[in-house]
Amino acid sequence: MSTPLNNTTPEPRRAEYASREGEIVIRPHEYDGIQEYDQMLPNWWLAIFFATLLFFPLLWIGYYQLGFMKSDEEKINSQMALIEKAKSKALDEMLAKLDDDALINQWAKDPAAVANGKETYLANCSACHAQDRSAKMVLAGGQSIPLPGLPLNDGQWKYGASALRQFQLINDGTPADNPGHNGARMEAWGQKMPPLKIVEVVAYLISENTKDFVVSTGDAPANP
Repeated sequence: MSTPLNNTTPEPRRAEYASREGEIVIRPHEYDGIQEYDQMLPNWWLAIFFATLLFFPLLWIGYYQLGFMKSDEEKINSQMALIEKAKSKALDEMLAKLDDDALINQWAKDPAAVANGKETYLANCSACHAQDRSAKMVLAGGQSIPLPGLPLNDGQWKYGASALRQFQLINDGTPADNPGHNGARMEAWGQKMPPLKIVEVVAYLISENTKDFVVSTGDAPANP
């Protein structure tokens, strides 16, 4: 509903509807002194309106019947597949350059990498292995209770003592043929964080256990 804005606007007349653009009519009905104006809508507005009416059925047929467009679920799945492919490629590139020597003599001696690894460890690993890597929680009375994870400060490396083995273990989780520690299995962190984060965690663990890690060609025998 609109009202005349200037003196050049024609005087409104009583009618059901406006018959031409620019004409102003007052519709016959009136309630409590309230009148309703009617004006012919501009052609550009009508063109957009009717184009929208034509576009919707075409969109509906193309989307729901002919499958020309992907649903939101399909788009998300497609993007997730690309992300997984990128993660796999990043892991392959990281592993191609990663060995015991690189982890011990480069990554573990890089202060920034060690600091980042400690931050990641405290945020993600300390719940099972403790902040001091003892795998124990000390209660208020001084009593300690074991946590689900293995200690990472006692020189014992159940699944092998090579630096690269620690990366593989964190990335892949507890080996499939192993029941874990007291039935608790470590998850595959490679599914939640990029390879760089895992390398930094290993660098931090090596820096805290320097005597346990030496450049070697294989793993130390697993503990019984």
